[in-house]
Amino acid sequence: MDAVRSIARLVKAEPLQPDAIGEDTLAAHLYTAGMRDPDLLIRTAGEMRLSNFLLWQISYAEIWVTDRCWPEFDEALLRQAIRDYAARDRRFGGLTR
Repeated sequence: MDAVRSIARLVKAEPLQPDAIGEDTLAAHLYTAGMRDPDLLIRTAGEMRLSNFLLWQISYAEIWVTDRCWPEFDEALLRQAIRDYAARDRRFGGLTR
């Protein structure tokens, strides 16, 4: 919401035209501006929801879910998540050819 409000203020002040707003505009106004989007999202506690966490930034991220809760998440589980991620066929929204 903060990003959208920031963009709206620019449009209202007129240094930005609505037709000039694109994906890059929104990304530049997010708290994570300048950071790479995550490639892997690890969700603990077996939860199958995102809870509004980085919704824009994780549009192409792979999601890995574990039943373990965060305090019990250890290095071995992290390594397993990375191995599983590395074995995936990432298509970034495209179809397999």
